[in-house]
Amino acid sequence: QWVNDGVPTTFPLYAFFFTQAFLTGSKQNFARKHKVEIDKVDFDFAVLEEDEKFYVSRKEKPEDGVYCFGMYLDGAAWSDTKKSLIESEPKVLYAPSPGFHMIPSRIEDFKEGQNYECPLYKTADRRGILSTTGHSTNFVMNIRVPSDVDPDHWIRRGACLLLTLKD
Repeated sequence: QWVNDGVPTTFPLYAFFFTQAFLTGSKQNFARKHKVEIDKVDFDFAVLEEDEKFYVSRKEKPEDGVYCFGMYLDGAAWSDTKKSLIESEPKVLYAPSPGFHMIPSRIEDFKEGQNYECPLYKTADRRGILSTTGHSTNFVMNIRVPSDVDPDHWIRRGACLLLTLKD
């Protein structure tokens, strides 16, 4: 479809076998476009708005970066009204995550704010085999998610983002 219809405007991260390679490609495109060394580039993040629940229908591509969706929160939930992480509902294991605009930026240009460095895993097992890069094959990256409380709160709860759920 990408050949016939062009590159999509949004991406379901769960559909990629090697998610890290896809995201690294986005950083490389930014680095080449802005003539910045790749090791001085990382992702900043913006949460997609509440009315964009069907991210697939976005018509415009971002200037830089990618719109990603299809994640779930474990140990937390997202409040569209507060624009922040909140406690998950009782007896609810997984909550839908908002989509994110993953914005490649110079690390020195990141915006300050109270965020939780939320780990993103491919599966709920939160473990994997160490790959040749020295990282777990299950861990994808940390995503800075807005939070009204200290990040330690979410660390103690083991809050994370998941790409796939158990049956």
